[in-house]
Formats: sequence, structure tokens, C-alpha cells
Amino acid sequence: MRWTTVIAAALLAVAMAAPADARPGLGWRLHPTGSDARLRGLSAVSPLVAWASGSGGTVLRTTDGGRTWAQVGPPNTSTLDFRDIEAFDASHAVAMAAGEGDSSRVYRTDDGGRSWRLTQANTLPTGFYDCMAFFDDRHGLILGDPQNGRFEILATDDGGRSWRILPSDGMPPAQEGEAAFAASGECLAVRGRDAWIGSGGGADSRVYHSTDGGRTWHATATPLPSNGSSGVFAVAFRDRDHGVAVGGDYKPPNAGAAATSRDGGRTWSASAATVGGYRSGVAWLGSAVIAVGPTGSDVSLDGGQHWRTFDSGSFDTVDCPDVCWAAGEKGRIATLMP
Repeated sequence: MRWTTVIAAALLAVAMAAPADARPGLGWRLHPTGSDARLRGLSAVSPLVAWASGSGGTVLRTTDGGRTWAQVGPPNTSTLDFRDIEAFDASHAVAMAAGEGDSSRVYRTDDGGRSWRLTQANTLPTGFYDCMAFFDDRHGLILGDPQNGRFEILATDDGGRSWRILPSDGMPPAQEGEAAFAASGECLAVRGRDAWIGSGGGADSRVYHSTDGGRTWHATATPLPSNGSSGVFAVAFRDRDHGVAVGGDYKPPNAGAAATSRDGGRTWSASAATVGGYRSGVAWLGSAVIAVGPTGSDVSLDGGQHWRTFDSGSFDTVDCPDVCWAAGEKGRIATLMP
């Protein structure tokens, strides 16, 4: 039986379970990593190959489905926090560090982490890289916090070997206090030549949409709350039309929120039954949606309208290209199992 068929059966069990049953037929299988880093970056290449990144200059890689992990981070980066990573296979990956000023950097490896090359370093004192996404193995974007009143977008067309800052005239003005959250590497999502950004901190939480690879953007308010600790933390699209945004407020009592779009992000509606707490990561698994956060994991079988909590463990980020992987604090990495 195919793995996806088994997971589909487990998801159906979640949907049919009694409300009192918090986690029927679905859960995370932890894979010891030997690391105590907080892992906010995750890139699952296949059921066997995955990369994760985080605090203390940590970059982890597995090529055997999570049974063993190697620390392959760039040398002399113990002060950096790699909040995002995008891998193309077992050998090629791009890691993004987030932080103020020149703590925001980008590195690329072409040999599985044996060597790295610094390909971008922020030079603005107020600059801060938040997340990164690739359309394919050559074209990618980095989202940075607003500079001179507009979000900063960096682009590459050579797989992250070089980057350029795109002109800001195609970006709408940011609201006072608006920013993105570097919590999971999922505040930026791409599909085809479309890209979406999730934000918070301003008067409204918003999702920005680009149809031209990041050159021009349109911003739309969402129903998620917005203040200095709340907003849209992660956004994911199943196709060009159907999207889900999750987040909430990460400060106690860790209120969660979710919204859906059926028109490519032009409009957003609050989920009828929301996630079980603040959630920083979200990913589509076929027609289902998985959301994760420090207080648990949720699943939706109807495109993000209704959610059921199935696990209470802490994760920050999730990636589901085929097998679902999740990563978080204290070196936690897991795969979804029925």
C-alpha cells in the first residue's frame, strides 16, 4: 500500500473521531538528531533526504529517512541563526540566516555541506531577512523587513549563487509597524510564477500576492489578528487559487488563527473552526492541510475551514512534498505517521 494511501486513511480516521479524542490514528515519529538547536528552517527533498537549519549556525542533513543526521553547517557561523533553508537534492542547498544588520546572510553548498560559499550579506543596519523560497532550482526570492517604508525583495536566477535587490516601486507601502515573522521560513510561498507574503504587526495582517515572480505585488487584509506579536506567520497554496494562512499571537495565551482563500489571495475568510493555538508553519498534503506550532499540530480535510488537533508536541515548521516532515525546538525533527 502506498504511503500516501495509508496517510489518507489516517486522516479520515481523524475526521471521524469523537471530539474528545485529541489524536486518533495520526502522529509524529521523532528522529533523534543529536542537536539541541531550535530548528526553524526545513526543506524535505524526498522520503530519504531532508535538510533542517536553526540556531547556533546549525544545518542538519539526512539521506536515510531521518535515521542519522550530520551537522553540515558553514564553518565559523555559530553566532548565526539559519531561519530558512531550501534544498534541491542531497548535495545542493541554500541556507538563509536571519538577524539584524550583517547577521542576515545567505550561503550555498554544492557538495552536501562539506563546503559553503557566502553569496549574500545584508549591509543595511535596519535590514532583516525573514524567509526564502524557490520557484525552481534557479529562480528564488528572499523577503526582508520593510526598508524606506516597503518590504525588501531579493531575487536570484542562478540558484542562489548571486542575489539582487528588486526595485521597490512594485511593492505597496507597508503599514506602520508591519513586518514579516522569521518563525518558520514560511512567510513566503511560491507556486509557478506566483508568490505570496504573510505579514503582521500593522493595523491589519496582510497577504501580498505577486503574479510576475516578485516584481510587482498587491496587498490584501486578512481576518487574522495583528499587533507586534500576531499576524500571518505562514502561508501555503495548493494551486494558484487555494491558499491557507495561519498564525495568531505567539505570546500567552498563544491564541491561534487561520484563514482561507479560493481566489489566489485576493480575498480571505476566517476558518469556521480554527487551529488549536498559535501556529507558525503550514503545508498542504494532497488535499489535506497540516499546521504546526509550539503547542501542537492540527489537520484540516476541507482546505483549512475546519481543524482538528492531533498532536501536542512542539514544532515550528513543516514541509510536505510527499512525506510530511516537521522541525522545532531542542533539535526536534519528525515525520508524519499513521
